[in-house]
Amino acid sequence: MFVVGLTGGIGSGKSTVAQCFARRGIAMVDADIVAREVVMPGEPALQNIFDHFGLHLRRADGSLDRAALREAVFSDENARHWLEQLLHPLIRERTLIQLQSAPSPYVMLVSPLLLETDQHELADHILVVDVEEATQIARTMTRDHNSEAQVRAILDAQLGRQARLSHADSVIDNEGNPAQLEAAVEKLHRAFLDLAQSKTTGA
Repeated sequence: MFVVGLTGGIGSGKSTVAQCFARRGIAMVDADIVAREVVMPGEPALQNIFDHFGLHLRRADGSLDRAALREAVFSDENARHWLEQLLHPLIRERTLIQLQSAPSPYVMLVSPLLLETDQHELADHILVVDVEEATQIARTMTRDHNSEAQVRAILDAQLGRQARLSHADSVIDNEGNPAQLEAAVEKLHRAFLDLAQSKTTGA
């Protein structure tokens, strides 16, 4: 399976680009959704988390209080490391299964942390959605009702724009209008179909 890793900074329009490819029949594997799936009620990892951190992280319906978990590991490096050791292999395994079982000619791995983690190793091609930092800030403030300071703090915690672009095999400039975005996606879609065909045939 030919895997395109799709990433971009906050407010870049990564989800919008993913929807454009999905409308063309391309399967999506969303790393954030997979990360939530592995701690759903009934999953072994959830009980491990409750055993390690305590039942105060358990909501009335049996689900995980994700905000409380973030608070528990935020300032405790050992706790964060324990959680990563538990979850990262599970996330990777489930992501691989979903990628390999995708029904489309190629599959897209959508992840905001594609390049900050080893998830990029699962991709044959890295596609970065790029906009100016000012656009990221304006879009995120409007979408999430955050202050500029909050958005800048998120940006500072992410991989820098130039570093992200340095890893890109392809880039979508998402500063334009919807028609320009659709045209860019269509061009890349055709290129990815060719690359997927080449991988399948070994050409």
